[in-house]
Amino acid sequence: MKKLNSILLIDDDIATNFISKMLIKKAGITDHIETTLNGQQALDYLTNSGKYEKMDGIYPKPMLILLDINMPVMDGWEFAKAFSKLKPNQKGETIIVMLTSSLNPDDKEKAAKLHAIRGFQNKILSMEALILIMNEYFPGYID
Repeated sequence: MKKLNSILLIDDDIATNFISKMLIKKAGITDHIETTLNGQQALDYLTNSGKYEKMDGIYPKPMLILLDINMPVMDGWEFAKAFSKLKPNQKGETIIVMLTSSLNPDDKEKAAKLHAIRGFQNKILSMEALILIMNEYFPGYID
């Protein structure tokens, strides 16, 4: 099975990040999972201006970002807009999926209108949702 080079979790809820990380590890779809607590930290990571662990001397560009909506400092909407303005080498071929507890149908509609957002999933991430994400955006990476 091919693995994603990296997955970035952007969520201020430490428990949610822990659960998502454990699920991703169990699925075996990547060896590198980075977590940030808000959109600004994520931008710092993507632009190499933060203090993050380097893999083989480089900051691995995530192939998948799981993005929360409601966070302090910079929320998911603000991050999506800022991400769209990044240089191509900072964005890579990244797929962003909103992972949110929001029950507001307007949020799903708003996410669909943003070019940077490719998908919308409810929290908490489940193995079924993770498999759906992998099959839709990364066919050939999962058995």
